[in-house]
Amino acid sequence: MAINTKIALITGGSRGLGKNMAIAIAKKGLDVIITYNSKKEEADAVVKEIESLGQKAASLQLNVADSGTFDSFFEEVKTALKETFKTDKFDFLINNAGIGIYNSFIGTTEAEFDQLNNIQFKGPFFITQKALDVMNDGGGIINISTGLARFSSPGYAAYASMKGAIETLTKYQAKELGQRQIKVNVVAPGAIETDFGGGVVRDNEQLNQTLSSITALGRVGLPDDIGGVVAFLCTEDARWINAQRIEVSGGMNL
Repeated sequence: MAINTKIALITGGSRGLGKNMAIAIAKKGLDVIITYNSKKEEADAVVKEIESLGQKAASLQLNVADSGTFDSFFEEVKTALKETFKTDKFDFLINNAGIGIYNSFIGTTEAEFDQLNNIQFKGPFFITQKALDVMNDGGGIINISTGLARFSSPGYAAYASMKGAIETLTKYQAKELGQRQIKVNVVAPGAIETDFGGGVVRDNEQLNQTLSSITALGRVGLPDDIGGVVAFLCTEDARWINAQRIEVSGGMNL
């Protein structure tokens, strides 16, 4: 009897942490749908890498800041599920897509606040709401937060506030979706060497050293430190983990 391969949908899966999550999830034996905002070529390359691991994959365009497109996006998801995966539902949603805006609390503009809210909170709120019709019972939702929701670092007041909202939302989602056996958890990375926020953690040597000095394990994070944790939450071994915030920071600001 054939085992039905589970499918994960990852927003912002063409680069950075999202790409690493997609590859790690594929290595666990799941099929993957990734979204990209503008970089189709990068997304297609990730699809090919997943296929080289023996899993099925597809990429779809999505601007998480534009909630008016979500209905048409999920119509595309349904088409991809039917044509590429020969099914009609997926199992795991990873709300990963995001941007970073560095500005002080007093300097943050209303436009910056609205952009962050649309991408980091409103987007995942309504993407998840609309995804539920296309999700199997017994799957899971993984929301991506940040260590900055636990400790404060000047310049991230708006960004971290949105992630704090996501962490509260996660508990409500877990409570309300429990009747469908859908688990909802938060993964909160610490400082990571990626191109996020203009690559500041990766490229600013002084900042990199400062962050390393406040981390128990003595370095900043790498994408490989995060993807495997998200992938684990998409496995049967994580079936009893629900409504939890899992910080993956090497022990920052303990």
